[in-house]
Amino acid sequence: MTKNKLKNLETIDKQAFCQDLINWFVEEMRNLPWREDQDPYKIWVSEIMLQQTRVDTVIPYFNRFMEQFPTIEVLAEAEEEKVLKAWEGLGYYSRARNLHSAVKEVQEKYEGRVPDNLKEISSLKGVGPYTAGAILSQAYGIPEPAVDGNVMRVLSRILLIEDDIAKASSRKVFEKAVRELISHENPSYFNQALMELGAIVCTPTSPSCLLCPVREHCAAFHEGVQHELPIKTKNKKQREVHLAAAVLKDESGRTLIHKRAEKGLLANLWEFPNIEIHLPFKTEKVQLKEILKTEYGAEVELGEMVGTIDHVFSHLTWTIHVYEGTLTELKEEKTDLKIVSSEQIDIYPFPVSHQKMINQFYK
Repeated sequence: MTKNKLKNLETIDKQAFCQDLINWFVEEMRNLPWREDQDPYKIWVSEIMLQQTRVDTVIPYFNRFMEQFPTIEVLAEAEEEKVLKAWEGLGYYSRARNLHSAVKEVQEKYEGRVPDNLKEISSLKGVGPYTAGAILSQAYGIPEPAVDGNVMRVLSRILLIEDDIAKASSRKVFEKAVRELISHENPSYFNQALMELGAIVCTPTSPSCLLCPVREHCAAFHEGVQHELPIKTKNKKQREVHLAAAVLKDESGRTLIHKRAEKGLLANLWEFPNIEIHLPFKTEKVQLKEILKTEYGAEVELGEMVGTIDHVFSHLTWTIHVYEGTLTELKEEKTDLKIVSSEQIDIYPFPVSHQKMINQFYK
């Protein structure tokens, strides 16, 4: 069955394809900070940051992260809160927590050296098949596939593969294709070139076929169906969540902030106290005041709503109504609650939605 799906793999000139692809990459590769050397730690950090995030967004984060945590040892010894603060704004914070956890394991188990074999590197937290392949090929020259969405899009067109790339089972088809195509002389450039081609030439909606260095090898181009590939089913509709949040200051001008749970969405980040609105027969202002008292132990005077923050995740959207108010009493300052000054608040890592609140309604 797989063989039939990859029928064009039997006819493509593999050596010419590799040569054309790599030659193009040598000429056109972007100057990116993690390409300056073959440091497996830098490659690892960059690949984790690049998941679900654009290159232009990642570059300044990567540079700052490397300044703060230049080695595996430094990152392994860092406090999680400092790591999350350095990640603040990149989103998908589980990436940072998993990276931090995995780096600690590398420091303890492998004496700070990133493993150079598939079994050991794949056992690290947050390191899936793509990340493992990217590190092994780029840092150690091992011909291991690194298949992400870009690569699947490119190869679906080159080899006219009609498998739905949204299905996890399809990855095996593309990994098999890469294993047969990959350059054993230069697997690093081969994998990077496929990703680069998908990023700047073989783009999702408007592939620049006339600029493509491997156009003559592309089955979809020759059949005129490049715009119909890849096949990808749409995600389910995002769930809409309505929240109410409170920016509360005490008589000294300090502000109440709350730490999210250790597990789940935006784990261990700080936020302004907030609730999800469920009860339509009570106004959200009343609900918010009641929850602040029962859940947070905070007596407050709430003013009027001062604005709305919208934030989109991959699986849900938040609409947050923001209220300003006065904290009149906090019965008990728990470990997940702090009253902080305007200078102190900058120390704590906040999700993007609450950073927006800080910028719009706090400062």
